[in-house]
Amino acid sequence: MSTDAPATRPVLRSLDAVVLTVPDLDAGLRFYRDRLGHDLLWRNDDLGQAGLRCPESATEIVLSTRLPAEPNWLVQSVDQAIEAITAAGGQLLGGPTDIPVGRVATVSDPFGNRLVLVDLSAGRYTTDQHGQVTGVTPEP
Repeated sequence: MSTDAPATRPVLRSLDAVVLTVPDLDAGLRFYRDRLGHDLLWRNDDLGQAGLRCPESATEIVLSTRLPAEPNWLVQSVDQAIEAITAAGGQLLGGPTDIPVGRVATVSDPFGNRLVLVDLSAGRYTTDQHGQVTGVTPEP
């Protein structure tokens, strides 16, 4: 594939999440949930992450104690997206790696912008009444 050839279909489907770095989840939740009013969708203390709802969007705010601030793009397949992006002139920075809900990788575009690619091939988190992750439910 030439770096000038157009893609047959868009690789980046939608903005899945915006990761924001916080010193600890409770402090992040006090600000984003309690002060700014975003609903808690899920919390995974083992990963140091919590997902919050953006009320007029399917995009989540993901608070993380371990990851840098960056956009997460939902893709059909992480492996296929890596192939398309690197063929178009981007670079693989990390991964792909299996995660509880699917696969993830980090790439950069030719301009140095970091893009986190996520597929939900394993499903979505299920939670208890307090938002704690209890498992993953496959998508139909």
